Amino acid sequence: MGDSQDWTAVPGAAERARSMLATTCSCAVTADGGREELVGAHTVAEDGLVLLRVPDDSALRTAAICAPRGEPSAVLEFADVAPVPVRNRIRARLWLAGWFTAVDEHLAFRATRVVLRQSSGATVVALDEFAAAGPDPLAPAEARLLTHLADAHPDAVERLTRLVDPESLHAATRVQPLAVDRHGLTLRIERTRAHSDVRLPFHTPADDIAQLTERMHVLLTQASAASCPRALQRQRADRDR
Repeated sequence: MGDSQDWTAVPGAAERARSMLATTCSCAVTADGGREELVGAHTVAEDGLVLLRVPDDSALRTAAICAPRGEPSAVLEFADVAPVPVRNRIRARLWLAGWFTAVDEHLAFRATRVVLRQSSGATVVALDEFAAAGPDPLAPAEARLLTHLADAHPDAVERLTRLVDPESLHAATRVQPLAVDRHGLTLRIERTRAHSDVRLPFHTPADDIAQLTERMHVLLTQASAASCPRALQRQRADRDR
């Protein structure tokens, strides 16, 4: 996509769902009334087909393959957990309903319904869009990038709050990086009993780490030219006492 202006400031639902499938290591599978938690057991093909590795004697394998025709044989659930410790770390949940078939040592799962739930609500993802979408190019590195930003550069996070509407920082007790994708950075603003998220969009999408570094430098330069919010000034003064 490079520096094209034909883009949106947030990932689409299909891309978000594919990013979760590509980076989430665990999933819960419900079939024939039973539920099984699997870790490191799934891979995803380019068209969105999910391949699960389960033991030959697994009840899941039997229940999934023997499900009555005309009904989804299973539901897969994925949870997207923020890599940086924040309040309410579940950023999104993804449900896939569909059919299992046996393929060698795997169970191949073809979705017939895809539902993504984020803080903004639930979205039914069109199957053709789900099959055609790919994960965000920064998704594999997101956890490392966010934890490095939070742990090694808290001063940069604080500086970025200068780009946030001061009203959004009212009564803030902590600000942490919550998510990053090719379109922008999301900050979690925590208060004593609540929290909210603020999006800082990049001027153009970042398709790799080098481009992300440039986009972050632009944001930090813009933040340096802005005044420090009073709420954060008070927090800094309290820490220095």
